[in-house]
Formats: sequence, structure tokens, C-alpha cells
Amino acid sequence: MFTCVGYATSAADRPLGPISFERRDPGPKDVRIDIQYCGVCHSDLHQARNEWQNTLYPCLPGHEIVGRVTAVGSDVTKFKVGDLAGVGCLVDSCRDCPSCAEGLENYCEKGQTFTYNSEDKVSGGLTFGGYSQAVVVDEGFTLKIPQNLDLKAVAPLLCAGITTYSPLKHWKVGPGQRVGIVGLGGLGHMGVKLAHAMGAHVVLFTTSPGKAEDARRLGAAEVVVSRDPDAMAAQAGTFDFILDTVAAKHDINALLNCLKRDATLCQVGAPNQPLDTNAFGLIFKRRNFAGSLIGGIAETQEMLDFCGQHGLTADIEMIRMEEIEAAFARMVRSDVKYRFVIDMATMPAAA
Repeated sequence: MFTCVGYATSAADRPLGPISFERRDPGPKDVRIDIQYCGVCHSDLHQARNEWQNTLYPCLPGHEIVGRVTAVGSDVTKFKVGDLAGVGCLVDSCRDCPSCAEGLENYCEKGQTFTYNSEDKVSGGLTFGGYSQAVVVDEGFTLKIPQNLDLKAVAPLLCAGITTYSPLKHWKVGPGQRVGIVGLGGLGHMGVKLAHAMGAHVVLFTTSPGKAEDARRLGAAEVVVSRDPDAMAAQAGTFDFILDTVAAKHDINALLNCLKRDATLCQVGAPNQPLDTNAFGLIFKRRNFAGSLIGGIAETQEMLDFCGQHGLTADIEMIRMEEIEAAFARMVRSDVKYRFVIDMATMPAAA
């Protein structure tokens, strides 16, 4: 074991602050990564505040991790010391259920191990995430980083990138399709970039008219202000696929009405209140209302390689570790374009 410093909280009403804790030394199949950057996901805020009612404390968030490999186990073949590496939302799974056998560890039927807020099946206790100096992960859950991309802007791809890439790929988004992205936040801005790179005609749905110029810069061909009933009515029955990234309660039926027959709306934003759905809006056009959870490890690597080929990274704002609570407050106000990333060099040396 080695001592590591991180930022964690002990209760839903307590701010994050520095703690010291123990990480395991690398086993035969493990990779140690000294973390250089960690993205700040809205899930981190949900979990720290126990908004999903499943948080285990102490909670040390962070699942958009990039850095340098500083040690490898004796049986590791994919990485060597000095390599760039990344860790996303998963660090383990059962590896033998049907989903794991298909490379869909994110849907592990016996229970995946998340990068934080999970039972640590190797070391005992809880998994602690990337708001820390270092992480040790099995090489099977460690990802290679394209060399041509800005490392700090790669970090959010490990969650925001795969969360939007996976459903776009699963529903075969491509040229000739009219694709809607709902919301231009940390997830939505990556959805726009990825759908555009896949060749789709991308339309952003937003409540904020002021985001139109930025949406077009990111790859949207059109922008629809969803608060405008006439603008929404004009979109009825015109979309092949809609990806909804909004993590707050909103009118899902107005968006479902925009789908063609047999088309799909996929929800990836995770509101903490149920979304009311009018069944008739689905029944009469045989529409699909679906969901998607990140992606498996192979697909996450595929996403990173795709981003490397197309030069795609997240639009980010760098923060120091001690600014995390201020960043959380700004996220609640949607005051970030479009993802905070922590410079882990600002982590205190001791706690």
C-alpha cells in the first residue's frame, strides 16, 4: 500500500476537502497512473451531495482521469512506464456474465465496480476516484490516450465522450440522418461534436437562445429554442434520432413528438425526478424512448481513437483542486463552457 492524497467529503452537507488514504501497490495485472488531470462530471456533484440516494461515504469523486503510467505489474502487456493512460467510469466487473462477454462491462449483470462509490473488490472498503494524486487499475480497464490530443481536454472524454458516443454509435447515427442533441452542457457539447463528425445533420435543442452561435461553432447546423412552442411544432416528426443530455426535469413529450415513426429518443442525462411520458406519443408513431449508460472498455477505446482521428476534445475550463466547491456551484448554474478540469498539480502535498 502507498499513501495518497485526495479531495473527499464525509457527508452530503459537507464540502470536499483534503484527506490522506491508502491505495494498493500494483498487482501483476495492475497499472499505476500518476494523475495529471481529472474532469469534473455532474455525476460527481450528484454523488457528493447524495442526490441519487446511493452515496457511500467518504466519497472521493472523479472518473475522467488522465496521466502518466509510473508502475506496471509483472504481467501487464498493454502499458509501460511513461505511457499516457486514462481511466473512465469503471475499474472492474464480473468479467463472465453475458454482458461482460460481449464487451459491455458497463451493463455487468453481477454488478460493475465504478471508479468511485463502489465496493472495492480487490482492496476492500470503497473505491476512490480521480480527485487524487494517483490511481491503480487493472490494465483491462485502463485506456490508451491518442498522442495528438491535448491531454487536459481529453479527460472529459472518459465520461462525457463515451456517454454520448455510445448511443450515437448504437443507433447507427451517420450521413443522411437528422439528429437532435438536447442541451449544450458538458454532455451536450460532446454530443454535437461527435454527431457532426459522424456525418449527421445536427440540430441543437436549447432553452438558451444565446447558445446558438456556440452550437454552430461546435457543429450544429440548426438551433431550436425549446421554450418556443411554434419552433417545436415545426420540428414534429422530422428526426431520426434525438440524444437528450439534460439532467433536470423537463418536457420529454415535446421532444418525443419531434421523432419520425420508429425513431428513438435516448436519455443520457440523469434527472433526480421522474420524467412524465405520454404513452400515446409513443404508441401512435411506434417511437422508442430509450436510455444508455456510458460504454464498455473496448467501445471507450474506440471512442478515444475516433476522437484522435477527428481531432476532437472537450471544451474545458481549468481549475485548481481547492476551487472544486466553487466549480460545483457554477455547474448548478450551468456557468461553464463546457467542462471543468482539475489540474492535479495543484493537489496539496499532504493532508
